[in-house]
Amino acid sequence: MTVVVTGASRGIGHLLCRRLVAQGIPVVGLARRIEDLDFPARSCDVADADAVRLVAHQLRDERLPVRGLVNAAGIASMNLALTTPARTAASLVATNLLGTIYCCQQFAPLMIRRRAGAIVNFSSVAAALGLAGESVYAASKAGVETFSLAFAREVAAFGLRVNCVAPGPVDTGLLRGLTTAQIDAVVGRQVLPQRCTPEQVCELVELLLLDRRAATLSGQVLIPGGV
Repeated sequence: MTVVVTGASRGIGHLLCRRLVAQGIPVVGLARRIEDLDFPARSCDVADADAVRLVAHQLRDERLPVRGLVNAAGIASMNLALTTPARTAASLVATNLLGTIYCCQQFAPLMIRRRAGAIVNFSSVAAALGLAGESVYAASKAGVETFSLAFAREVAAFGLRVNCVAPGPVDTGLLRGLTTAQIDAVVGRQVLPQRCTPEQVCELVELLLLDRRAATLSGQVLIPGGV
């Protein structure tokens, strides 16, 4: 089983690729820059529909048995809606929402051919909490959730499961620019007011991807820590 992981050059995506490889699971990481990666990867900007289509066609032609997709690529910008530049808003939607849609459109058919597979899309607790100062980012992630729930219904008959993971603040580059007080304010609104580690997020993704005990889970949004 090969797992395609976007956002593979850093953060959760990078850690997940390394963890899967350590378990003997073949991966194909997607990232804009792949020069320093020590696992199989392809250069791809997920916001570019043609680039995503090209990689999917390559994997199909190489007959790789794709059985999993993790859409971990994402960008963040902490601005009030009234002060968010149009270019920033467009980038957030293009990478976070459209990138997820493009990858599902192109890689799901590779799994449908084998009538088995699991997709994990990344949202954020910002969507559930409606965090002030993150309105456009939260909207892009809420779109990921709505898309995922509908897409799960569309592909269920073909043996595919689609779920979302929506972490709170995790120690990755996405927290750059936030103060400790801002992070603590978000964590304090969770049911379990504690920060989730990157390893814990990866464990949850691996459960949804690989564990037979998750075989009945689809169309769900899992929020570590709860809201």
